[in-house]
Amino acid sequence: MSARSRRPADTADVRGADSDGWVEAASAADPRAAATALLRQSWDAARARAALRLEHGLGGVEVARLHAAAADEMLVSLWRFATERLYPAPNPTEAERLSLIAVGGYGRGVLAPFSDLDLLFLRPWKPIPRTEQVIEFMLYVLWDLGVKVGQSSRSVDDCLALAKSDMTVRTALLEARPLAGDEKLAADFIARFRALVTKADPRPFIAAKLEERDTRHQKAGAVRYRVEPNVKDGKGGLRDLNTLFWIARSLAPDSPLGARVMDDLLTPRERRTFEEAFDFLWRTRAHLHLVAGRAEEKLTFDLQPEVARRMGWRGRGDEPAVERFMRRYFIVARDVGALTRALSAKLEARQQKPTLSLSRLIPGRKRKLGVEGFIEDSGRLSVTGPEVFVAAPEKLLMLFRCADAHDLDLHPDAFSAVSRSLSLVTPSLRRDPEATRAFLDILAQGQRPYRVLTLMNETGLLGRFLPEWGRIVGQTQFNMYHAYTVDEHTLQAIGIINDIWRGKLKAEHPTATEIVHRIDDFEALMLAMLLHDVGKGGDRGQLEDGAIAARRACDRLGLDPRRTEFVVWLVRNHLALSDYAQKRDVSDPETVRAFTELVGDPERLRTLLILTVADIRAVGPGVWNGWKGQLIRDLYLRTEAAFRGEDLSGADPLDDYPELMARARQHGAAAAVLDMAADPEGEHPAARVAVAATDRPGLFADLAEALAAAGADVVGARVATAEDGAALDVFELQDGAGAPYGQAEPRRLDRLLKALEAAARGQAGSPRPSPPPFNARRAAFDVRPTTIVDLEHSPTAAVVEVSGADRPGLLADLARVLAGAGLSIRSAHIAGFGERAVDSFYVTDAKGRKPRAGAPLDRLRADLEAVLDRKERGEAGLSAPVRASLRDVSELGRLRPARRPRPDPVSRAPEAG
Repeated sequence: MSARSRRPADTADVRGADSDGWVEAASAADPRAAATALLRQSWDAARARAALRLEHGLGGVEVARLHAAAADEMLVSLWRFATERLYPAPNPTEAERLSLIAVGGYGRGVLAPFSDLDLLFLRPWKPIPRTEQVIEFMLYVLWDLGVKVGQSSRSVDDCLALAKSDMTVRTALLEARPLAGDEKLAADFIARFRALVTKADPRPFIAAKLEERDTRHQKAGAVRYRVEPNVKDGKGGLRDLNTLFWIARSLAPDSPLGARVMDDLLTPRERRTFEEAFDFLWRTRAHLHLVAGRAEEKLTFDLQPEVARRMGWRGRGDEPAVERFMRRYFIVARDVGALTRALSAKLEARQQKPTLSLSRLIPGRKRKLGVEGFIEDSGRLSVTGPEVFVAAPEKLLMLFRCADAHDLDLHPDAFSAVSRSLSLVTPSLRRDPEATRAFLDILAQGQRPYRVLTLMNETGLLGRFLPEWGRIVGQTQFNMYHAYTVDEHTLQAIGIINDIWRGKLKAEHPTATEIVHRIDDFEALMLAMLLHDVGKGGDRGQLEDGAIAARRACDRLGLDPRRTEFVVWLVRNHLALSDYAQKRDVSDPETVRAFTELVGDPERLRTLLILTVADIRAVGPGVWNGWKGQLIRDLYLRTEAAFRGEDLSGADPLDDYPELMARARQHGAAAAVLDMAADPEGEHPAARVAVAATDRPGLFADLAEALAAAGADVVGARVATAEDGAALDVFELQDGAGAPYGQAEPRRLDRLLKALEAAARGQAGSPRPSPPPFNARRAAFDVRPTTIVDLEHSPTAAVVEVSGADRPGLLADLARVLAGAGLSIRSAHIAGFGERAVDSFYVTDAKGRKPRAGAPLDRLRADLEAVLDRKERGEAGLSAPVRASLRDVSELGRLRPARRPRPDPVSRAPEAG
């Protein structure tokens, strides 16, 4: 059977190579342009039909096959035109024989809308002029069509030689599929290649594929549950499933798609899971390409909502469609990981996978571990069979405690046995003392709780044993702040606490490392960390629903009432320390008194500090910084002092800079570089710059504009105002690369100091830079603006808290509104939560008094919300200076309150973790 007659490409479209249009193309002045024009119409139409079928719900794999079939038709038509009309060889010599072969994913017969076409031009020996002419013509036409081509031109012997030594080439050729050309040449090559693979030791190939997978994961993001996953190359993505295909095909190269091996290696249930995951990921990838209009493989925030809509997802309750879709995505990614483990188990049993450590060099090495039914098998924990759990379901939990105690990874056989035994997790098992003890030991006494709990989560056991956990598995939050799914974020936070306990983070967190060993109930801390986010998405709000769920879980686990109340309090108040530190003035004694009253005792304070540090660090890379650490540590130390009965008032920060203050009083303003220092945690070095001036309305906004114009990022600041009206602002500044501002170019610092002094005197500054280009990722979020004016927290100032979509110029615009209302900013606290900015200002009226409720404050709210509603593009309205990237800033002013505020005035709009 010919290579062409086997394919659906041999339809009317292909026979069209003999039509009048192709005859005319061959005689045209520019045959390449004529061929391109003829192919474009049918190629675009076929792809449009496939896209329409996808929109109407056709399965992902079927759509991928339609795209591959469309490519087949186009390529065969082009081949026939090139070889039969432009460069004919009616009776080809041996050297003129040539075949066109699809390889790689395209060879498997599946193709995404904008994927590359992987092609092999196969010849018997050296290239000759005619073959080079055919190849060159075809490639130019394909490029004219906008098709990306991955191509090679090789002889049969070259291909076979490379396949022996280069596992990437062997992988591509495993899926070789003839498209057109010399049938015998193609058939002989494929027969020789399959014979080579059959005779070869499969272990080096398998090892290469698994190593390649690990490298790919590291490049795309090693964590499976990143909220912007790579559908093709990420952990749990299509390439992981393709790796299973390749391994199966290498073990049975003559079996279509390795089906014989796949059926042997996977159970029927696992095979169904494989097929469902493959189809879901292909549908997602096809929609992703079409929405992006290019070969985009990363499911970014700006693309997720439209992909979710196209795939038929709808919102339910408070959970938007995009979050429901992404939850499904991550559950599929987890299933793909389980399939990889299952396949690894079977390969090891056959000794077809290379040993990976010294403990596995002895085939079949097994030893008992002191628990009936548990064994160490070739360096990993396994079970004698699923019947172990049937006889004693509590051993489902004991297995993981044993894995931690002996520092063993879980054998894939045991992994599969647990997954198949989840029906044994009944309400009685969830209350079983031995099972709950094993679970709490893993959590609080384990050596590596992150690793063990992750294994439990991926088998499905953790969510089945702890239903409160089950509802957050794979849950996402559609924002730019959280980098991971809720369950992965929580597990990472638990791992961070364990690292703090073991002293691994002493340099970054000296205070936390010291006090963690003074916590009386470490188990309560770890349980609260595990449960702190289980209320996300609830009808009553995260904190209240979380507290209710935590109480239910603690009661079921058998905790005594006192410990249950402690865990519930921690869950309900796990954001309190972060909120007070970042949104309120920690140098204000009233802030400390309010927080002290909320916390109640030193044990709660110590426990809350550890929980807060871990929660923020686990949000994502770069979220924690030294300025946050200093604010949190300052509030902790001041609260600790309050529990000891010490005086809460502190020294006036203006007294620390007498020379600068004297210069400012003499000349009206002064600015100076204090030092080039690392921040308190040693992570983010910054240039520390001080500005002293006479306080006046608009001073803060003018300084912010000057910093923005100079391209300075403010990572920390402190503001203080003296009784005589002198103001001191201390800024910690970085450049765009995260280095101390001006370190690489000292002249930039000199220019900045002059600009700040001019701004402090109210003189016009530099022209505002052009606004940055439109940010599609940020535009994907609908951030609801809010404005709160709190007249209770401070007896001497109103606290104005605004929250809305972050954008260039926002901070200065907000400050201008406050100045226009006749208000003076006594201190400001600036924080960023991804796409959301949360800024708090302590303000007084022109006479230094606390504003009163009434129409002026109502107008202020409206004006601030008008600023928050403005888009990034420079629309008409208030001024739009570029915001000075003031991330996680707190500017601490000295207030002198006269009475105690309410105990919990801090709003909960943004979440720390």
